[in-house]
Amino acid sequence: MRVKRVLDSVDMTDISDLLGSLYSKGGLGRKPYDPLCMLKAQLLKHLLRIPSDRRLALRLKNDREAAKTCGFGRHTPCHSLFTHFRHRIGEATYHQVFNKLLDRLVRSGAVKGKTVAVDSTHLQAYSQRSMDNRSGRSDPDARVGRGKRGFILGYRVHTACCADSELPLAYRVAPCNDNDKLYFKPLLQDSQSLGIRCRTIVADTQYSSEKVRTDAAAIGAEPVIPVRSDSRLREALKVGKDFIVRGAKRLVNLFKKRVSVERLFSRAKEWLMPSSLRVRGLEQVSIHISLSLTAMLAVAVTAIQEKKPRLIRRIKHYTT
Repeated sequence: MRVKRVLDSVDMTDISDLLGSLYSKGGLGRKPYDPLCMLKAQLLKHLLRIPSDRRLALRLKNDREAAKTCGFGRHTPCHSLFTHFRHRIGEATYHQVFNKLLDRLVRSGAVKGKTVAVDSTHLQAYSQRSMDNRSGRSDPDARVGRGKRGFILGYRVHTACCADSELPLAYRVAPCNDNDKLYFKPLLQDSQSLGIRCRTIVADTQYSSEKVRTDAAAIGAEPVIPVRSDSRLREALKVGKDFIVRGAKRLVNLFKKRVSVERLFSRAKEWLMPSSLRVRGLEQVSIHISLSLTAMLAVAVTAIQEKKPRLIRRIKHYTT
């Protein structure tokens, strides 16, 4: 299985130590499954587009090759153990695993982050609307907000993307009704924590505000963000009624790199199931997104290890 090479890319000592530190040493009770194997199984779920933990458990039980790929022996975990594992590890640890893989890509030079594109995409919640028509009946963390085709109940994934490699640098998951501007600065701070120094930040008109431009300038980056149509600034970028961006040629060319984050969302939704939610609650949805984006980085790390940088975005190559 080609996907085995992707899962082997996360078999790092620091990740194994990080996961192992969350388990007690010795003591009574049955010995737990290797946490690194559990993590690989969850990444396998996204890479092979397996819709649920129950289906994943059945796949591992009936497919010995898939079980060996994750590192399991004769016995494989039941579906409830994957739920327990996510609660034990927690959102912060999954985020650390994402950062460790991203750090490898930064140190290899595959991800530079000189130009960063920022945007968000919506996720439909795994719930129906409550009687107040604002939150979810079985998922109280979900909120009603604007989706691509009207109002939906769900969440939004706010993402900062390297415009050159089209790989994620940082992400935040929030209720669907939260404004995008609230997560602009946290995304920049998360990127900076890994030593990424961006020179240009590209975003659409939704991010147009004085505070956003000040936050970008504070880290030494040039904000390339179109102003609203009613703005009186003459030399700034503007989006016309025909959805064409007009302004200085240099800024227009830079703004075209915003499509990189759209491509990232499209690739993830097609191959890594971020939109196929089968969990409820903000923390569990954040873990789901973290696994999807970590799987994307694992593919890129595998391509770099094999000295095939042209394949860093070719998820299909490693999963079919």
